[in-house]
Amino acid sequence: MPPNQTGAPPRTLPGMRDLLPDETPTWARLERLARLASLQRGFARIETPVLEPTELFTRGVGEATDIVAKEMFTFTDRGKRSVTLRPEATASVVRAYFQGGLNQGPQPARLWYQGPMFRSERPQAGRYRQFFQYGVEAIGDASPWLDVEIIELAAEWLKLCGVTGVSLQLNSLGDAQCRPAYREALREHFRPHLAEMCDDDRRRFEQNPLRLLDCKKPTCTPFHAGAPSPMDYLCDECKEHHATVEGGLKALGIEYQANPRLVRGLDYYTRTAFEFWHVDLEGAQNALGGGGRYDGLAETLGFAATPAVGFAMGNDRVVLALQRAGATAPLPRLAVHVIPTVAEAAPTAATIARELRAQGWSVVLDAGSRSLKAKMRAAQKMAAGAVVIIGEDELKSGLVQLRDMAAAEQREVAPEALPQAVDRILEATAPAEGGEG
Repeated sequence: MPPNQTGAPPRTLPGMRDLLPDETPTWARLERLARLASLQRGFARIETPVLEPTELFTRGVGEATDIVAKEMFTFTDRGKRSVTLRPEATASVVRAYFQGGLNQGPQPARLWYQGPMFRSERPQAGRYRQFFQYGVEAIGDASPWLDVEIIELAAEWLKLCGVTGVSLQLNSLGDAQCRPAYREALREHFRPHLAEMCDDDRRRFEQNPLRLLDCKKPTCTPFHAGAPSPMDYLCDECKEHHATVEGGLKALGIEYQANPRLVRGLDYYTRTAFEFWHVDLEGAQNALGGGGRYDGLAETLGFAATPAVGFAMGNDRVVLALQRAGATAPLPRLAVHVIPTVAEAAPTAATIARELRAQGWSVVLDAGSRSLKAKMRAAQKMAAGAVVIIGEDELKSGLVQLRDMAAAEQREVAPEALPQAVDRILEATAPAEGGEG
């Protein structure tokens, strides 16, 4: 027996899971709607590597963040480089924007992505160590109206997905000019309570006091009351920027809640910060996603200073919200089940299946050795609209049996008339969409 092999069948690692066929239609629907919403607004898809140099995240996300300090999957590759499975995509997209020369094209570059991210967090409902995000980044424009457009896109995607019970939380975190005064005000507020606060907050107190407001531990949250608001420390430019964002949201009829306690878990945010909270999800898991402006990230990574804004939505939590509301997508309907009842009928059945697929229908060829009764049960469970049956008698007569599953009626049909006969049975049913399974 090889080393470390116990003989037990392998299972997924902690925090990882499979997406099974009864779940993937909902995921495919979210992905399709993300593509639709993004393309309608001129965003083009970008794909970045799952594996990146560790420095991209330590510099970009911030060494003081929980993501970098505790949650990254980092290892040394065969070239003795420190590499990390991406815990988020914004830093990667900014790198690609410059490395790929997108900064030389029309600005802002409007980019969207979808894919897996990785963080070593404690697994719980809606939180996995491999999780999926839909995100957009608009890089190269400082207009607050771009912030409005980004927020409107996220809100529209949630609406298209069928998610209800969502509130938009909005804040401004200021910029490099006005934030230092706010950081000091936070330190003054929390300093008398440090001895009673958690170790993480004592570290945040020195490195990034804004993150003190992000702590969810019961020992620390009571001290959030009375904490100064960033709105009281915004410079004139940040005030004007935020007022324009608020005015733009009101003009579009997008409701929001001003939330001066809202901070994001990444160090690169400036000015606009927002999250979408769901009423039915608990505690720290109620955020379906969020984003904001990150005008300083490019410069932090060593590129030219470049304004940018974006968001990342958590597909896992959106699916969880849909599941709890009973609003997940059904399995795609199978159009036709082709059943040869004897081995000799399999070639004819395979030919018929191929011809029906050429007509645009989804077709399953069930050529196994199970009984006709078992195959019919399978066709019913798969919601087949029509079933074609070919046995010894059909091979002799040159005809096939066509069963209308909804009407529970069956008749003989010549193979050349089969496409039209199937069309008549399924005329009210659109072809199953590719990619749903």
